[in-house]
Formats: sequence, C-alpha cells, structure tokens
Amino acid sequence: MAKKLPADERRAQILAAALTIAAERGVDALTMRPLAAAAGVSAGIVHYHYHDKDTLLTHLGETQILQVNDGMRLAFEGHTEPSGLTGIPALVDLLRAGIRGLWPIIEATPSHQLLTYEITAHALRQRSVGNHSAGAIAERQYRTMDAETVAFLDLCASRAGVVWVTPVDRVARFALACMNGVVLRWLVDRDSDGALTALDDLAAIITTKAR
Repeated sequence: MAKKLPADERRAQILAAALTIAAERGVDALTMRPLAAAAGVSAGIVHYHYHDKDTLLTHLGETQILQVNDGMRLAFEGHTEPSGLTGIPALVDLLRAGIRGLWPIIEATPSHQLLTYEITAHALRQRSVGNHSAGAIAERQYRTMDAETVAFLDLCASRAGVVWVTPVDRVARFALACMNGVVLRWLVDRDSDGALTALDDLAAIITTKAR
C-alpha cells in the first residue's frame, strides 16, 4: 500500500513518474496503469488526482513550461553584462552569449526537448477537435517563452544603449521560431557545431532590428 502523503506531494510524485515515462518513451506510452506502477501507487490514486490522460498531459505540459521558463531565465540572467562594448557591437555580444547560454541545457536534455514538442503537438490536436482546455497548454507555453524572451531582449538593449526599431514582441516571436527550428534540427542530426553557428547567425540577424 502506498504511504499516505499530502495531496500536493502525491500529485508531484505522480507527475515526476509521468515525466520520466513520457521523456523516455513518448506521450503514447503514458497510460494510467504503467504510470501507477512507476509512481508506486494504485491506478485509483492516479485517477483521483488526474481524471484522464488529457488532464495529466495538461499538468505535465505546465511542468515542462516551468522548467523551460527556469532554464531560459537562468541562461539569460547569466549573460547580460557587456564586455567593454557599447551600441550594436555590445548588443551582438550580449545576444550571442545569452542564446548560447541556453545550449548546454538543451544539449543535456534531448528527451525533454522532444517531449516539449510532443506535448505541444498533442495540445494542438486536442484543440482541433474542440478540447480547448487541453489545447490551451500550447498557447500558455508560447506566452511564457515570449515573456522571458522579451524581458531578455529589453535588458540587452538597455545594457547596450540601443533601442528596438521593430516591436520587441515581434523580435521575440521571430527569435523563438528560429530557435525552435534549430533545436528540432539538432534533435534529428545532433550537429551541435552547426546548431551553435546557426544561433550565432540568429543573434546577428536580431541586431538588425535595433539601432
């Protein structure tokens, strides 16, 4: 019999097991009985906390969002001091350092990166059949990443002494779209040197949107 735990601890325990299963074997492998076995609880307890798979995936997606959010913040906050440069050269330096700062996190967690794409695709499929509650997880995922990226871009511009001539929310949207493509390509070919070169090119392109 599973040890009695407070509800929030039990949910966290089940989610941790769900994250392990989904990251290792994909979303399709995340079914209730294997999850219960992995979490060391009964299937009834899993159903009590997460009524169905869509509910579970919604919460799992929220957990992924928080992890991505924390990773972006950690990477960006560590690379916002210009190294004796000003203006556009300083902006290039800051952007390159911040974007590259994300790479060790991405490279160390390929299964979690893939899971992020899987959860997004699942949410969008649910939205297409009318399940807007489950589908909202994709929208929240991107809103959260947008907010972190806008904050980083604004800080870099301020430290470099430049202004964005393109609205910064559009710059963030463009940057994230490009980064998603780079990460997905890396998941296919695992060419880290090629990915880093592409990210450096992205930093250079972004600076054309400032003066």
